[in-house]
Amino acid sequence: VAADFLSQAEHGPDSQSILLTTSLRLTDRLPEVIERLLSTLPRRDMMNRSLEHSRIILLGDMDEVMEFSNDYAPEHLIINHRDARSLCNRVTNAGSVFIGPYSPESAGDYASGTNHTLPTSGYARSYSGVNIDSFTKKITFQELTPEGIKSIGHAVETMAENEDLMAHKLAVTLRLNSIENNAK
Repeated sequence: VAADFLSQAEHGPDSQSILLTTSLRLTDRLPEVIERLLSTLPRRDMMNRSLEHSRIILLGDMDEVMEFSNDYAPEHLIINHRDARSLCNRVTNAGSVFIGPYSPESAGDYASGTNHTLPTSGYARSYSGVNIDSFTKKITFQELTPEGIKSIGHAVETMAENEDLMAHKLAVTLRLNSIENNAK
C-alpha cells in the first residue's frame, strides 16, 4: 500500500495520493513505512512536495469509502481489499480501476494494456480516458413520424417559448397545424 501511495506521488509535485481506509492500524503504520521507502527513492524531494497535500483518511465503513471515492473521482483507483471484486461494481467515477493486491497502478502505466491517458482533477466524474471513441466521429439521426411530432410537439413549443426562441416554436407549430389540417 505504501509503494502504491508513493507511486502516485511520483507523478509530480502537484500530484495527490489519497488512501481511504477503515483500518486504524493501517493509518497508524503507513506513514512510517512511506517514510522508510521514500528515503530509498531518487525523486524524494519532488515526491515530498506531492506528499504535503496527500492524505490518509480513516472512514467508518466501506459505504463511506466508496462514496468518498466516487465523489473524488480519482484518475487511478486501486481497490486493494479482500472484497475488491464486489467493491469495483460500486465504482461510478474513476479514470482506471486496479483490482486486488497484484494490480498496481504502474502495471497500467506500462504493461497491462489499459489506457494511460486518463482524466485528472476529478474530471472522471464527467469524462473517460482517451479511447477509440475519442477518435471516432459520431453523427446522430432523427426521424419523427406525424405521431411522433404530435407526441412531443407541445413540449417542444413550451420549452422553445420559455427560452424565447420563437422560430423554434414556429417550426413545430406549423408542422402540428399541418398535421391537424390534413386530418380534417
